[in-house]
Amino acid sequence: MGVCKISDPGAVEAFDPARFTEEKVAEIRRFVGDGKAAIATSGGVDSTVCAALAHRALGERLVCFFLDTGFMREGEVEEVKGILTSLGLPLRILAVSDRFMAALKGKSDAEAKRIAFRETFYTVLGEAAKAEGCDVLIQGTIAPDWIETAGGIKTQHNVLEQLGVDTKTSFGFRLLEPLLELYKDQVRRLAVHLGVRLDASQRQPFPGPGLMVRCIGEVTEEKMEVLRKATAVVEGELSRLDPPPKQYFAAVTEDDRREADSRMARSAVGPNGRAWYLGARVTGVKGDERAYGRMVVVEPGDQADPADLLGIVERVIHEDWGVVRVLLAVEGRGGEKGGYAVIVRAVETRDFMTVKPTPVPRAALKRIASRVMEDPRVGLVCYDITSKPPATVEFE
Repeated sequence: MGVCKISDPGAVEAFDPARFTEEKVAEIRRFVGDGKAAIATSGGVDSTVCAALAHRALGERLVCFFLDTGFMREGEVEEVKGILTSLGLPLRILAVSDRFMAALKGKSDAEAKRIAFRETFYTVLGEAAKAEGCDVLIQGTIAPDWIETAGGIKTQHNVLEQLGVDTKTSFGFRLLEPLLELYKDQVRRLAVHLGVRLDASQRQPFPGPGLMVRCIGEVTEEKMEVLRKATAVVEGELSRLDPPPKQYFAAVTEDDRREADSRMARSAVGPNGRAWYLGARVTGVKGDERAYGRMVVVEPGDQADPADLLGIVERVIHEDWGVVRVLLAVEGRGGEKGGYAVIVRAVETRDFMTVKPTPVPRAALKRIASRVMEDPRVGLVCYDITSKPPATVEFE
């Protein structure tokens, strides 16, 4: 595709937003011709910037959709509406949560869930675009999306043509992806040039499938409710750190802990440490390939170095190569298990191709755990201390 990885700050600085805008506006106009185009926006920086760019090219011939899939955070619909209104973009909101829940029913495998989401997303969007007389879909796919999908690590819902999907035949529209060669820092610079609100341009990433990829295993209404409440707590607390992490969020899975081998616990977290496996499997990456593996919860012994997070991860994976995530226990209901486990994730990165866990103060994690466990359905709160690789940023 002729796309080079932009992780060098000098290469990011060489990016010229004005020139890029001029070239892409002309490209969009050529591709769409005299017709109309649709774009689906989530309110994230990629889709918002793409919508602003397309609107500059097409004006009123661009129709913006927001699919309320049921996997949004608290207040998400209102926030997205405010962001797009500030750019002069009229928004059509499609309430389609029932269709997505039906498509995901009975599915617990991460890849099966992503594929089901993608098929439903584009079927719904294709129907809406056709009703508006649009035969072109413009979307904000960026370089890390297709790199992960093409590499077989995980199927990004917005990657189609790179997998050989004929969008005209399958969904009824031609596809245009103006941001395909950009990385996140370049997209943020383009946002400033296009006049996107600062709170939108600096908004932390939120996946296209929404909370679905943070609801580990099968998605249920109750599980989604627990996750939505935990997400509000985690984002509220971690946004107050100075500086806040590059990305931070919550995930949820069943609290079905099973005691790990005592040798692993001693090796990883000290002679008095403990370790448990969780039943769900999540997406990781090892040797540039997808690894669908286990999560281990660790509780360091009193002789373990609490700052040695990366060392703990290395030792756990050395003991069990099937592990792709290591979680630090923050708080649990004594020896009980059952209900749900909430996992806090916070990372630092330049380009999201690799990430490291943020060293969140223990006091902040304790505050989060205390508030999250006000929900009696939550039996365990953990902090994900795994880098990428071997983990991915999102769990599924």
